[in-house]
Amino acid sequence: MASRRPNDGFMMAAVVYEVGGPEVFKVERRQIPKPEKGQVLIRIKAFGLNRSEMFTRQGHSPTVKFPRILGIEAAGVIEEAPGNEDKFKEGDVVATAMGGMGREFDGGYAEYTVVPASQVQVVKSADKISWEMLGALPEMMQTTWGALFKALRLQKNDRLLIRGGTTSVGLAAAAIAKSQGAFVAATTRKPEREQLLRANGAEQVFVDNGSVADQIEQTEGFNKVLEMVGVTTLRDSLQCVEEGGTVCMVGSVSGKWAFDDEFSPMVSIPTAVSLTAYHSSAKALIETPLDEIVTQLGTERIKALIGKVFVGLDKVNEAHRCMDEDRAGGKIVILIDDELTSKPWRTGGRSLADNIYSDQSAPHIY
Repeated sequence: MASRRPNDGFMMAAVVYEVGGPEVFKVERRQIPKPEKGQVLIRIKAFGLNRSEMFTRQGHSPTVKFPRILGIEAAGVIEEAPGNEDKFKEGDVVATAMGGMGREFDGGYAEYTVVPASQVQVVKSADKISWEMLGALPEMMQTTWGALFKALRLQKNDRLLIRGGTTSVGLAAAAIAKSQGAFVAATTRKPEREQLLRANGAEQVFVDNGSVADQIEQTEGFNKVLEMVGVTTLRDSLQCVEEGGTVCMVGSVSGKWAFDDEFSPMVSIPTAVSLTAYHSSAKALIETPLDEIVTQLGTERIKALIGKVFVGLDKVNEAHRCMDEDRAGGKIVILIDDELTSKPWRTGGRSLADNIYSDQSAPHIY
Protein backbone atom coordinates (compact mmCIF):
# COMPACT_ATOMS: atom_id res chain seq x y z
CA MET A 1 0.00 0.00 0.00
CA ALA A 2 1.54 3.30 -1.10
CA SER A 3 1.99 5.95 1.55
CA ARG A 4 0.20 9.28 1.15
CA ARG A 5 2.70 11.00 3.42
CA PRO A 6 3.58 14.52 2.21
CA ASN A 7 6.89 14.67 0.37
CA ASP A 8 8.07 17.66 2.40
CA GLY A 9 7.80 15.78 5.70
CA PHE A 10 5.30 18.18 7.26
CA MET A 11 1.78 17.75 8.63
CA MET A 12 -1.00 19.94 9.98
CA ALA A 13 -1.78 19.93 13.70
CA ALA A 14 -3.96 21.83 16.18
CA VAL A 15 -1.57 23.14 18.82
CA VAL A 16 -2.25 24.72 22.21
CA TYR A 17 0.34 27.26 23.43
CA GLU A 18 -1.52 28.52 26.50
CA VAL A 19 -4.57 27.71 28.58
CA GLY A 20 -7.90 29.32 27.75
CA GLY A 21 -11.10 28.90 25.78
CA PRO A 22 -11.72 27.01 22.53
CA GLU A 23 -10.02 29.81 20.60
CA VAL A 24 -6.53 28.83 21.89
CA PHE A 25 -6.06 26.09 19.27
CA LYS A 26 -3.72 27.14 16.46
CA VAL A 27 -3.67 25.01 13.31
CA GLU A 28 -0.12 25.00 11.96
CA ARG A 29 2.49 23.02 10.04
CA ARG A 30 4.60 20.69 12.12
CA GLN A 31 7.23 18.15 11.13
CA ILE A 32 5.85 14.63 10.94
CA PRO A 33 7.26 12.82 13.99
CA LYS A 34 9.65 9.93 13.40
CA PRO A 35 9.04 6.67 15.26
CA GLU A 36 11.84 4.92 17.12
CA LYS A 37 12.05 1.19 17.71
CA GLY A 38 9.05 0.12 19.77
CA GLN A 39 6.89 2.97 18.47
CA VAL A 40 4.50 3.29 15.55
CA LEU A 41 3.67 6.18 13.24
CA ILE A 42 -0.08 6.45 12.65
CA ARG A 43 -1.67 8.49 9.88
CA ILE A 44 -4.77 9.73 11.68
CA LYS A 45 -8.15 9.52 10.00
CA ALA A 46 -10.42 10.49 12.89
CA PHE A 47 -10.36 11.19 16.61
CA GLY A 48 -12.89 11.71 19.36
CA LEU A 49 -13.00 14.63 21.77
CA ASN A 50 -12.90 14.04 25.51
CA ARG A 51 -13.64 16.19 28.52
CA SER A 52 -10.18 15.54 29.90
CA GLU A 53 -8.85 17.49 26.90
CA MET A 54 -11.22 20.34 27.72
CA PHE A 55 -9.94 20.33 31.32
CA THR A 56 -6.33 20.35 30.06
CA ARG A 57 -7.08 23.25 27.74
CA GLN A 58 -8.64 25.13 30.65
CA GLY A 59 -5.51 24.68 32.77
CA HIS A 60 -6.67 21.90 35.11
CA SER A 61 -3.84 19.51 34.19
CA PRO A 62 -0.80 21.02 35.92
CA THR A 63 1.62 18.33 34.69
CA VAL A 64 0.94 19.11 31.00
CA LYS A 65 3.55 21.37 29.45
CA PHE A 66 2.72 23.71 26.56
CA PRO A 67 2.93 23.96 23.62
CA ARG A 68 1.16 20.63 23.22
CA ILE A 69 -0.91 18.79 20.62
CA LEU A 70 -3.83 17.48 22.68
CA GLY A 71 -5.82 14.32 22.04
CA ILE A 72 -5.86 11.17 24.18
CA GLU A 73 -7.13 8.92 21.37
CA ALA A 74 -7.03 8.45 17.61
CA ALA A 75 -7.95 6.05 14.82
CA GLY A 76 -6.04 5.70 11.59
CA VAL A 77 -3.62 3.53 9.62
CA ILE A 78 -0.09 2.34 10.27
CA GLU A 79 2.66 4.15 8.36
CA GLU A 80 5.74 2.76 10.12
CA ALA A 81 6.36 0.28 12.93
CA PRO A 82 10.13 -0.13 13.38
CA GLY A 83 10.91 -3.31 15.26
CA ASN A 84 7.27 -4.42 15.15
CA GLU A 85 6.85 -5.29 11.47
CA ASP A 86 5.65 -8.76 12.45
CA LYS A 87 2.78 -7.24 14.43
CA PHE A 88 1.85 -4.23 12.29
CA LYS A 89 1.78 -3.84 8.53
CA GLU A 90 1.64 -0.58 6.61
CA GLY A 91 -2.02 0.26 6.06
CA ASP A 92 -3.36 -1.69 9.05
CA VAL A 93 -6.36 0.07 10.56
CA VAL A 94 -5.64 0.78 14.22
CA ALA A 95 -6.93 2.52 17.33
CA THR A 96 -4.92 3.99 20.19
CA ALA A 97 -5.65 5.83 23.41
CA MET A 98 -4.18 7.00 26.72
CA GLY A 99 -0.62 6.12 27.75
CA GLY A 100 0.33 9.79 27.94
CA MET A 101 -1.14 10.84 24.59
CA GLY A 102 -1.82 14.56 24.45
CA ARG A 103 -0.34 15.02 27.90
CA GLU A 104 3.21 13.63 28.17
CA PHE A 105 3.70 13.64 24.39
CA ASP A 106 1.81 15.03 21.40
CA GLY A 107 -1.53 13.35 20.77
CA GLY A 108 -4.30 12.92 18.25
CA TYR A 109 -5.22 16.45 17.14
CA ALA A 110 -3.00 16.12 14.07
CA GLU A 111 -2.57 14.32 10.77
CA TYR A 112 0.07 11.99 12.26
CA THR A 113 1.07 10.81 15.71
CA VAL A 114 3.77 8.57 17.17
CA VAL A 115 2.79 6.32 20.09
CA PRO A 116 4.22 3.24 21.83
CA ALA A 117 3.39 0.07 19.91
CA SER A 118 2.15 -1.44 23.18
CA GLN A 119 -0.91 0.83 23.18
CA VAL A 120 -2.08 0.19 19.61
CA GLN A 121 -4.81 -2.27 18.68
CA VAL A 122 -5.38 -3.47 15.12
CA VAL A 123 -9.10 -3.32 14.29
CA LYS A 124 -9.54 -6.21 11.89
CA SER A 125 -13.26 -5.66 11.36
CA ALA A 126 -12.93 -1.95 10.65
CA ASP A 127 -14.38 -2.33 7.15
CA LYS A 128 -17.80 -2.74 8.78
CA ILE A 129 -18.00 0.82 10.07
CA SER A 130 -17.26 4.37 9.01
CA TRP A 131 -14.27 6.41 10.12
CA GLU A 132 -16.41 8.64 12.31
CA MET A 133 -17.57 5.65 14.35
CA LEU A 134 -14.08 4.18 14.54
CA GLY A 135 -12.78 7.56 15.67
CA ALA A 136 -15.35 7.55 18.47
CA LEU A 137 -14.55 4.06 19.73
CA PRO A 138 -11.17 3.86 21.53
CA GLU A 139 -11.59 5.90 24.71
CA MET A 140 -15.39 5.66 24.84
CA MET A 141 -15.49 1.88 24.52
CA GLN A 142 -12.51 0.99 26.68
CA THR A 143 -13.97 3.14 29.47
CA THR A 144 -17.44 1.69 29.01
CA TRP A 145 -16.29 -1.92 28.77
CA GLY A 146 -13.92 -1.65 31.71
CA ALA A 147 -16.39 0.15 33.96
CA LEU A 148 -19.22 -2.30 33.25
CA PHE A 149 -17.37 -5.62 33.30
CA LYS A 150 -14.21 -5.03 35.33
CA ALA A 151 -15.41 -2.57 37.97
CA LEU A 152 -19.16 -3.28 38.20
CA ARG A 153 -18.93 -6.94 37.06
CA LEU A 154 -22.19 -6.54 35.20
CA GLN A 155 -24.32 -9.68 34.82
CA LYS A 156 -27.47 -10.59 32.99
CA ASN A 157 -30.58 -9.39 34.87
CA ASP A 158 -28.65 -6.78 36.86
CA ARG A 159 -30.48 -3.50 37.36
CA LEU A 160 -28.15 -0.70 36.28
CA LEU A 161 -28.60 3.02 36.85
CA ILE A 162 -26.42 5.33 34.75
CA ARG A 163 -25.94 8.71 36.40
CA GLY A 164 -25.18 11.11 33.55
CA GLY A 165 -26.83 9.08 30.81
CA THR A 166 -26.37 11.47 27.89
CA THR A 167 -22.57 11.44 28.07
CA SER A 168 -20.94 9.40 25.32
CA VAL A 169 -19.88 6.74 27.83
CA GLY A 170 -23.34 6.80 29.39
CA LEU A 171 -25.01 6.20 26.02
CA ALA A 172 -22.58 3.44 25.11
CA ALA A 173 -23.00 1.82 28.54
CA ALA A 174 -26.77 1.76 28.13
CA ALA A 175 -26.48 0.07 24.73
CA ILE A 176 -23.94 -2.53 25.86
CA ALA A 177 -25.65 -3.30 29.17
CA LYS A 178 -29.00 -3.74 27.43
CA SER A 179 -27.41 -6.11 24.91
CA GLN A 180 -26.08 -8.18 27.85
CA GLY A 181 -29.55 -8.61 29.32
CA ALA A 182 -29.43 -5.99 32.09
CA PHE A 183 -32.26 -3.63 32.96
CA VAL A 184 -31.03 -0.10 32.26
CA ALA A 185 -32.17 3.21 33.70
CA ALA A 186 -30.47 6.56 33.12
CA THR A 187 -30.60 10.13 34.35
CA THR A 188 -30.57 13.44 32.52
CA ARG A 189 -30.96 17.06 33.57
CA LYS A 190 -32.89 17.79 30.38
CA PRO A 191 -36.34 16.18 29.96
CA GLU A 192 -36.15 16.64 26.17
CA ARG A 193 -33.32 14.08 26.05
CA GLU A 194 -35.48 11.21 27.26
CA GLN A 195 -36.02 9.95 23.70
CA LEU A 196 -32.26 9.89 23.11
CA LEU A 197 -31.74 7.78 26.22
CA ARG A 198 -34.52 5.34 25.40
CA ALA A 199 -33.25 4.96 21.82
CA ASN A 200 -29.91 3.81 23.22
CA GLY A 201 -31.21 1.18 25.63
CA ALA A 202 -32.59 2.95 28.70
CA GLU A 203 -35.91 1.48 29.79
CA GLN A 204 -36.44 4.04 32.54
CA VAL A 205 -35.41 7.71 32.67
CA PHE A 206 -35.12 9.98 35.68
CA VAL A 207 -34.90 13.77 35.38
CA ASP A 208 -31.96 14.70 37.60
CA ASN A 209 -32.17 17.85 39.70
CA GLY A 210 -29.21 16.79 41.80
CA SER A 211 -31.18 14.22 43.77
CA VAL A 212 -32.81 11.11 42.30
CA ALA A 213 -32.71 8.81 45.32
CA ASP A 214 -36.15 9.94 46.41
CA GLN A 215 -37.56 9.13 42.96
CA ILE A 216 -35.93 5.68 43.02
CA GLU A 217 -37.57 4.86 46.36
CA GLN A 218 -40.80 4.49 44.39
CA THR A 219 -39.24 1.88 42.03
CA GLU A 220 -37.78 -1.60 42.30
CA GLY A 221 -34.28 -0.22 42.93
CA PHE A 222 -30.84 -0.96 41.48
CA ASN A 223 -27.88 -3.16 42.33
CA LYS A 224 -25.36 -1.37 40.08
CA VAL A 225 -24.81 2.38 39.56
CA LEU A 226 -22.45 3.93 37.01
CA GLU A 227 -21.58 7.42 38.26
CA MET A 228 -20.58 9.78 35.42
CA VAL A 229 -21.43 13.16 36.98
CA GLY A 230 -18.90 12.98 39.83
CA VAL A 231 -18.72 14.10 43.42
CA THR A 232 -21.62 16.53 43.09
CA THR A 233 -24.03 13.58 42.85
CA LEU A 234 -21.99 10.71 44.34
CA ARG A 235 -23.56 10.86 47.80
CA ASP A 236 -27.01 10.70 46.26
CA SER A 237 -25.99 7.85 43.94
CA LEU A 238 -24.84 5.83 46.96
CA GLN A 239 -28.41 6.09 48.28
CA CYS A 240 -29.76 4.69 44.98
CA VAL A 241 -28.28 1.21 45.30
CA GLU A 242 -29.62 -1.66 47.34
CA GLU A 243 -27.67 -3.73 49.87
CA GLY A 244 -24.99 -5.83 48.21
CA GLY A 245 -24.84 -3.43 45.28
CA THR A 246 -21.99 -1.38 43.85
CA VAL A 247 -21.49 2.23 42.76
CA CYS A 248 -18.65 2.87 40.30
CA MET A 249 -17.36 6.40 39.75
CA VAL A 250 -15.91 6.63 36.25
CA GLY A 251 -16.25 10.27 35.26
CA SER A 252 -16.77 13.81 36.43
CA VAL A 253 -18.69 15.74 33.82
CA SER A 254 -19.48 18.24 36.56
CA GLY A 255 -15.81 19.23 36.46
CA LYS A 256 -15.37 18.62 40.19
CA TRP A 257 -13.08 15.81 41.35
CA ALA A 258 -13.07 16.46 45.11
CA PHE A 259 -15.67 17.23 47.76
CA ASP A 260 -15.91 20.79 49.08
CA ASP A 261 -16.54 19.42 52.55
CA GLU A 262 -15.16 16.42 54.38
CA PHE A 263 -16.39 13.11 52.98
CA SER A 264 -17.36 10.71 55.75
CA PRO A 265 -17.61 7.11 54.49
CA MET A 266 -19.50 5.95 57.60
CA VAL A 267 -22.15 8.58 56.96
CA SER A 268 -22.32 8.52 53.17
CA ILE A 269 -21.94 4.82 52.30
CA PRO A 270 -24.96 2.69 53.25
CA THR A 271 -24.56 -0.69 54.90
CA ALA A 272 -23.26 -3.43 52.57
CA VAL A 273 -22.90 -1.06 49.60
CA SER A 274 -19.58 -1.01 47.75
CA LEU A 275 -17.94 2.07 46.22
CA THR A 276 -15.34 1.59 43.48
CA ALA A 277 -13.82 3.48 40.56
CA TYR A 278 -12.58 2.81 37.06
CA HIS A 279 -9.48 4.45 35.59
CA SER A 280 -8.81 4.51 31.85
CA SER A 281 -5.42 3.30 30.66
CA ALA A 282 -3.54 2.22 27.56
CA LYS A 283 -3.50 -1.35 28.91
CA ALA A 284 -7.28 -1.25 29.26
CA LEU A 285 -7.63 -0.35 25.58
CA ILE A 286 -5.66 -3.43 24.55
CA GLU A 287 -7.90 -5.56 26.79
CA THR A 288 -11.07 -4.12 25.23
CA PRO A 289 -12.50 -6.38 22.49
CA LEU A 290 -12.91 -3.65 19.86
CA ASP A 291 -13.46 -6.18 17.07
CA GLU A 292 -16.31 -7.79 19.00
CA ILE A 293 -17.80 -4.37 19.70
CA VAL A 294 -17.40 -3.32 16.06
CA THR A 295 -19.15 -6.50 14.96
CA GLN A 296 -22.00 -5.73 17.34
CA LEU A 297 -22.24 -2.22 15.95
CA GLY A 298 -22.38 -3.61 12.45
CA THR A 299 -25.32 -5.80 13.34
CA GLU A 300 -27.00 -2.89 15.13
CA ARG A 301 -26.97 -4.63 18.50
CA ILE A 302 -25.11 -1.74 20.08
CA LYS A 303 -25.72 1.82 18.99
CA ALA A 304 -23.08 4.03 20.53
CA LEU A 305 -24.40 7.40 19.53
CA ILE A 306 -22.25 10.07 17.94
CA GLY A 307 -23.54 13.52 18.73
CA LYS A 308 -21.70 15.67 16.20
CA VAL A 309 -19.03 15.18 13.54
CA PHE A 310 -16.74 18.00 12.46
CA VAL A 311 -14.55 17.81 9.35
CA GLY A 312 -11.04 19.23 9.37
CA LEU A 313 -8.54 20.29 12.02
CA ASP A 314 -9.65 23.88 11.52
CA LYS A 315 -12.91 22.88 13.24
CA VAL A 316 -11.24 21.91 16.52
CA ASN A 317 -12.10 25.29 18.06
CA GLU A 318 -15.75 24.95 17.09
CA ALA A 319 -15.88 21.35 18.30
CA HIS A 320 -14.45 22.33 21.69
CA ARG A 321 -16.96 25.14 21.98
CA CYS A 322 -19.71 22.58 21.34
CA MET A 323 -18.26 20.40 24.11
CA ASP A 324 -17.96 23.36 26.50
CA GLU A 325 -21.62 24.19 25.97
CA ASP A 326 -22.78 20.54 26.22
CA ARG A 327 -24.58 20.71 22.88
CA ALA A 328 -23.46 17.43 21.32
CA GLY A 329 -25.84 14.86 22.81
CA GLY A 330 -23.18 12.18 22.40
CA LYS A 331 -19.59 11.71 21.29
CA ILE A 332 -17.93 14.48 19.28
CA VAL A 333 -15.70 13.26 16.47
CA ILE A 334 -13.36 15.09 14.11
CA LEU A 335 -12.58 13.66 10.69
CA ILE A 336 -9.25 14.79 9.25
CA ASP A 337 -10.70 15.47 5.79
CA ASP A 338 -14.02 15.37 3.97
CA GLU A 339 -13.08 12.33 1.84
CA LEU A 340 -13.56 10.20 4.95
CA THR A 341 -17.25 11.04 5.30
CA SER A 342 -18.06 8.82 2.33
CA LYS A 343 -16.48 5.62 3.63
CA PRO A 344 -19.33 3.07 3.36
CA TRP A 345 -20.28 0.24 5.54
CA ARG A 346 -19.60 -2.93 3.60
CA THR A 347 -23.05 -4.25 4.51
CA GLY A 348 -24.96 -3.00 1.50
CA GLY A 349 -22.68 -0.01 0.84
CA ARG A 350 -24.77 2.32 2.99
CA SER A 351 -23.54 5.12 5.18
CA LEU A 352 -23.15 5.01 8.95
CA ALA A 353 -26.30 7.03 9.39
CA ASP A 354 -28.30 4.65 7.21
CA ASN A 355 -27.17 1.65 9.25
CA ILE A 356 -27.27 2.95 12.81
CA TYR A 357 -29.29 6.10 13.12
CA SER A 358 -32.86 7.05 12.48
CA ASP A 359 -33.49 10.34 10.71
CA GLN A 360 -34.03 11.97 14.10
CA SER A 361 -30.79 10.74 15.68
CA ALA A 362 -28.25 10.86 12.84
CA PRO A 363 -25.08 12.76 13.72
CA HIS A 364 -24.71 16.28 12.37
CA ILE A 365 -21.63 16.74 10.16
CA TYR A 366 -20.06 20.16 10.09
